[in-house]
Amino acid sequence: MNDEKLLLLFGAHVKSLRLKNDVSQEKLALLSELDRTYISGIERGKRNISLLNIIKLSASLNVTPAMLLTFNMEEQNDR
Repeated sequence: MNDEKLLLLFGAHVKSLRLKNDVSQEKLALLSELDRTYISGIERGKRNISLLNIIKLSASLNVTPAMLLTFNMEEQNDR
């Protein structure tokens, strides 16, 4: 799997967790002390985030870092 595809899948996972928590990008940005445009970039697969930001996001989404990194890496036809 190429890097771009992996980032897209991770971004989709972050977005699904955010929506499951009924949190806007703006609210997630405030909770995680990250910029809203950075959150948007993650969800669009444009950002390769650091370990420290994984920790911030997972805490803000009420999941463990392991859960944030556990997502379906299967190729999806709709992307």
